[in-house]
Amino acid sequence: MPYQVKIDAFEGPLDLLLHLINRLEIDIYDIPVAQITEQYLIYIKTMSELKLDVASEFLVMAATLLVIKSKMLLPKHEEFFDDEDHEMPFEEDPRDELVERLIEYRKYKEAAHDLKSMEEERGLMYTKPPSDLSDFAKESQPQQAELNVSLYDMLAAFQKLLRRKKLQRPMATKIARQEISIEKRMTEIMDELKQLKGRKNFNDLFPYPGKEHIVVTFLAILELIKRKEIDVEQQENFGDIFVEALKEGADVVGYN
Repeated sequence: MPYQVKIDAFEGPLDLLLHLINRLEIDIYDIPVAQITEQYLIYIKTMSELKLDVASEFLVMAATLLVIKSKMLLPKHEEFFDDEDHEMPFEEDPRDELVERLIEYRKYKEAAHDLKSMEEERGLMYTKPPSDLSDFAKESQPQQAELNVSLYDMLAAFQKLLRRKKLQRPMATKIARQEISIEKRMTEIMDELKQLKGRKNFNDLFPYPGKEHIVVTFLAILELIKRKEIDVEQQENFGDIFVEALKEGADVVGYN
């Protein structure tokens, strides 16, 4: 059942690397290439399993990490010089270029964030003197809060779910395959959340161990987030993720 999802949260491979460095609390000037490469490839594999379009730049970065990793494994040649006038040759760290790119990317990303904050602050400033607009006032509507959960957090939660349900282990029983569409699963999730009238744990939305059902459910959740039908919240880093239906959300039934 092919299904293509375009997620705006992916800003490129450097953005993913910065996310991993911050999540693993790694010193950006001393990156453990083997560890960061393993985590990076896990994310790429997860995106492939979900049939998300993996841009070529992500694959190029994966190849770059593997090249750096292989260079780090090569033995260093040490030469001894009897003449004190000769200096030991400087051996370049294969990570230097990647570190420079990450630092530059982080600098521009922080600058973009600061500029957006300044734009939002400036948008609250008005030069027009106050006027009586009571005749034009409309009933105020509550604004939707921005999600504090990124796509990377959702992928991490999906990885934990797969490990816990041990989907990689072959199942002993045979179950008749039953196709379920993403639209139908979206409707089921919305009905479940509206009946609950509160938050529901992300893991509780996956009642069946079948891999196909889990993948369809996860894609349905991503699509509901994209359509602003649900709110996703994580109170602390590495904590549980909770899902709640937005009050203003329209029914999912009838979406193409």
